[in-house]
This record gives sequence, structure tokens and C-alpha cells, in this order.
Amino acid sequence: MAGIPHTGKAMQAELPLPDADALAHSRRLSDFIRTEIAGAGGAIPFSRFMELALYAPGLGYYSAGSSKFGEAGDFVTAPELGPLFASCVAEAVAPVLRQLGPEAEFVEIGGGSGAFAEVMLKRLLALDALPARYAILEPSADLRQRQRERLGRSLIPPVFDLLEWLDQPPAQAWNGVLFANEVIDALPTPRFTLRDGEVFEEGVALDGEGRFLRTERPADALLAAAVRHVERYLQLPFPDGYRSELLPQLPYWIQAVMGGLRSGAMLFVDYGYPRREYYLPQRSDGTLRAFYRQRMHHDVFLWPGLQDLTASVDFTALAEAGTNAGFDLAGYCTQASFLLGNGLQRRLEEVEERAQEAAKQRFRNEAKQLTLPSEMGERFQAMGFARDVEFGAAFLMNDLSWRL
Repeated sequence: MAGIPHTGKAMQAELPLPDADALAHSRRLSDFIRTEIAGAGGAIPFSRFMELALYAPGLGYYSAGSSKFGEAGDFVTAPELGPLFASCVAEAVAPVLRQLGPEAEFVEIGGGSGAFAEVMLKRLLALDALPARYAILEPSADLRQRQRERLGRSLIPPVFDLLEWLDQPPAQAWNGVLFANEVIDALPTPRFTLRDGEVFEEGVALDGEGRFLRTERPADALLAAAVRHVERYLQLPFPDGYRSELLPQLPYWIQAVMGGLRSGAMLFVDYGYPRREYYLPQRSDGTLRAFYRQRMHHDVFLWPGLQDLTASVDFTALAEAGTNAGFDLAGYCTQASFLLGNGLQRRLEEVEERAQEAAKQRFRNEAKQLTLPSEMGERFQAMGFARDVEFGAAFLMNDLSWRL
């Protein structure tokens, strides 16, 4: 998860220095990672480094207590900009919830600050499409507490009572909607490269002074097979030295997070590309980057625990994973098309009729950030899957499935 810097553009710039307490925290996490590297014989896969940097208990970026979202954090996600994003998602999924009946559930993966759930539940109430349960799968105890406090203040008791926080995906059979905004980009990703036509996996080792550095080792069978699958799809082998990310575990992750989902829909919004664009020759060092205090940069080893690490999503891989899980691809489009096709203009017109000028301007600015190609409108995309329900109407505006 990285959203966009608050400026609206991912700019590489001189980074502000963390304070002494933050640097001490980063040193503790760095020492923890160094210990694991030593215990592993001198190197760990990059995916493991990313996992520890983001999720190590009490130390990782998403496990510790610093602010991540909004102006005071490192990036701004679509729900943090205002209510428009969640309102449009509610418009898109309300028909699915109605089709499934009164026992339908909604599961959000990674609740962020709680801003999305707040608007989503209020809008579903207005649309007479409240689910029987609204569950948030949130691994961070700190974020979970912040979500509870925010939603407890902002929702009326009967709506708040629909909320449940999950430690793991629902194992029992359920029908409903699974939703994830900017989640897949934060999955710890393997990195690969080619040497003499053979696939190698990028690892992390230590130099003589204990600093993190890249290393390589022959890829295991799963990663090597995944790279060859992509080459066959592209009908072109990767040249030696080409380096990028690939998530061979994505199909297993989809199966895991959907849990016992039988009938319903899945909706994913993230930034990325269809496969042919993801692995363009000019993108020869992949898409991995770091976000710190509204700035994007490429030193992923800098200040572990204080910065977000993220890689773009291969939406072709996501389509393969969703359909292999037994769902039909409902549609794929840019975020701008998805929002415009699910009520964005109507919401703006309502604001223009009722709000004061200052509020009108805030909503206009929010809509621009969500939809303009230079902001989030095209870099972010939406992909939906359905089983036993109709969900394709949410993607009728400029469906791009043909690009996959």
C-alpha cells in the first residue's frame, strides 16, 4: 500500500530526517533482520526482507504505531481523500449484496484508518443494502484499535454493531463481497533476474560493515516456473540482467483471503499494469519503490520500519488467480472509469446542489485526484470477479479486459 504522496505525484526528493526515536526504532528492526540473515547462513530472499520490514511484530512498518495515512503520514490512499471513493464502491457492490439477500456479508482486507468503512457503511445504509456483517481483516493491532475508535465515534450503534474484526479470513462458508484497496502491492514480493538464461532470485545479505546489499541465488522451482510462464505469455524471453518482481504465491493468497466465500464478488483496486506493460523492456529494474513522508524514492534498504515498500500489481496475474479460484472475471478498468461508472458524477451533482462553496471545492479537488490521468485516475485500476451474481455492470464504462 502506498497510495500517492499528498502532492499528488510520486516525486523523488531529498528526504526529511527521522527524529532520534524513529531512528532508534529503525535500528532495532535492522538488527532483528541482521540476526535473521546471520541465522539463514548469510542471506535471505528479498521477499522475506520485505515481510520483516513491513510486518515484523511490533517493529515492522505496518505493525508499529506511527501514522501511515493522510497528510501526517507517508502517503494518501483514495479513501483518505474524502468520501467519494467509498461512496462509489458502495454503489457498485450494493446490487450484489441485494442479490445475495439478508445474510450477505462484506469483508474488507486491511482497514487503514477506518475512513473507507465509515463512508461505506453510511452509504450502504442510505442505499438500503447493509450487509449482515461488515468484517475487517486487519493484522495490525495498532490500526485495529484506531479503526474501532474512529468507527465507534462516527457510526450509529445499530450500524457499528455490524462490525467485526478478524485475525484470519473467514473459514466458514459465507456469501458476500470481498474488497481490497491497495493491499496486493504490499504483499512481500520475490524479485528475480536472469543470468545466462537461468532464473535467479534476489536476496539480501550484509556487507563488511553490516549494511544491507543485494545478492542472488538460483531460483527455486516455484519462482523459476512462474518466470517461464510469464515468458511464454509474452512470447519473449527476458534478457540477461533484467530484474523485476513476480508473485507466484498470488493464487494461494487469493484462495486464503477469500476463505469460505461461496457466492458473491471480489473487488480489488490497486496500481499496476497488465502483464505486457508490466514487463516492458524499459522497466528493467522492476517497479519496487519506497514511500516516506509523501516522497517516493528507490532506496528500499533505508530506515527499515519507517517507510513503506511497494511494488505494482500485474493485473493479468490477478485475473489468472481470480479465475483459477473459480470466479468469473467481471471486469477490469481504470479507477477513473470505475468511479465514473458507479455514481461519481451524481455524487458531485448532489454536492453542487446542497453544499457551501468551500465544500464544493473540496469535492471537486477530490474528484480530480481520483480521476485525472496525471493523478490516480489511470495508474490505479479496478478488477472484479463474480460467482453466482451479476457484477459486470460495475465495469461497463471502458472495460479494459481485452488488454489482459
